[in-house]
Amino acid sequence: MEKTVLFMVEGSTALITLNRPERHNAICRDLLIGLYDAIDETARNDGIKAAIITGNGRSFCSGLDLSVVGKENLQDPRGDGRDMPDVFAACKKPIIGAINGNAITGGFELALNCDFLIASDNARFIDSHAKVGIHPGWGMTQLLQQAVGQRMAKQLSFTCMPLSAHDALRCGLVNEVVPPGELIPRAKQIARDIAEVDFGIMLEIKALIEKQNEVPVQEALKIERKGFQAFLKRVNLFF
Repeated sequence: MEKTVLFMVEGSTALITLNRPERHNAICRDLLIGLYDAIDETARNDGIKAAIITGNGRSFCSGLDLSVVGKENLQDPRGDGRDMPDVFAACKKPIIGAINGNAITGGFELALNCDFLIASDNARFIDSHAKVGIHPGWGMTQLLQQAVGQRMAKQLSFTCMPLSAHDALRCGLVNEVVPPGELIPRAKQIARDIAEVDFGIMLEIKALIEKQNEVPVQEALKIERKGFQAFLKRVNLFF
């Protein structure tokens, strides 16, 4: 039986590929286990500096496989008490979403948990929770408005209408839109660029950027300044 998630390391980059193309990479328990294991390996492996998540076939991820809802444990698939936002948050390394096609509902949430997104021309984003009658649980109500603003998030979630790749670029959901054949090469180039910087400082910057998700901006600024003061003390030790 073919794996539902493929994991490959190329240099300092991990490529994580959702691999249920016949089901448009719909989410089942086995896919979640494979995805979470791949992200955990990215976090553990010192040789990996960044990861890319993409989909095999025409879709990125079509959301929950409705045929397994109520039959499989999708909230705690590994039995370790960790759900999707927990697994992504525990990986301090950058995760790039390379959105190759439809990212729908749970698949859209999966994309939103990545640090940033690169999309192909044929990518589409749809929050259809309200249409299919499924309660969001992997970050849609918070992460979408963080990406596009509350008013746009309300329109997308209330209407369940699709957002094209270029409209997603316009409203800040994705960073770049490229032709399909250039998607993975472009994502890999970004990952290589990440690997070439001072990795320790980059991780500190990433953590500082994300502090604003946890504390008021003035508190986040104080934390940044405190870190800078500690940095200057460390530097002075060597001069």
